[in-house]
Amino acid sequence: MQRENITDTFATPFDNPLIPQFPMQMRNTEILTVFYETYPEKMRNIVPPPLEILNNIVIVHIYHMNDSDYFGSYFESAVQIPVFLPGTDIKGAYSPYLYLGSAGAVAVGREVYGQPKKDGQPRLEVRDDLFVGTVTRNGIDVITATLGYKQKRAEVTDMLNYCDFRTNINLKVVPHVDGTTAIRQLTARTFADVHIHECWRGAATMELRPNAQAPVYKLPVVEVIEGFYWRTDFVLPFGSVIHDYLAEKADKTSNE
Repeated sequence: MQRENITDTFATPFDNPLIPQFPMQMRNTEILTVFYETYPEKMRNIVPPPLEILNNIVIVHIYHMNDSDYFGSYFESAVQIPVFLPGTDIKGAYSPYLYLGSAGAVAVGREVYGQPKKDGQPRLEVRDDLFVGTVTRNGIDVITATLGYKQKRAEVTDMLNYCDFRTNINLKVVPHVDGTTAIRQLTARTFADVHIHECWRGAATMELRPNAQAPVYKLPVVEVIEGFYWRTDFVLPFGSVIHDYLAEKADKTSNE
């Protein structure tokens, strides 16, 4: 191994990296998306400042990544909260919980974007005339979402009226090997080259079950708004840092 190879490498293992360079293309991705209302105070408990919540709506996505660069076919899920960054025009969906069944996708989400991804077993399937999305962790179905099968055509903009979740915001936390702080940032990433194949909407259901290792129950369902099934291609690009807590702390220290 040459020294320049070490400085230029993007991930490890060096000769068989777990994660690829971006951009990554995701083709024919199926998504079940459900919007529901919860208690604003519950949302504020898990949204890091200086982010502020936009409304009291929670977004749950359950994906089947049918054809993704590098990772092939796998299932993923995300729980999101609509937020904005005061003093800027940045709005998007903050992710407190993400569970998926691909080790590589867990790693790339955490290492690059700072997403709080953990292992889980999401599934998206059709049972007779019903879309059923489940997320299982420790043998417990912590999320069960349902939507009638392709009953009413819709546009993606119908979903974006609740929240433009194309921009995903995350709290990136990375320690140094000695335990000191390396990275404390808010990061943002926006889907690129989005192509929608189809979109459907209708009455939906959402059930959450308690699990200490997948605490989605902390955002309880007050009322389900509606659900969507959609199929899309998109590209995952690199993102950007929208707030640096360590730089903020250094500025405060220097001004004291």
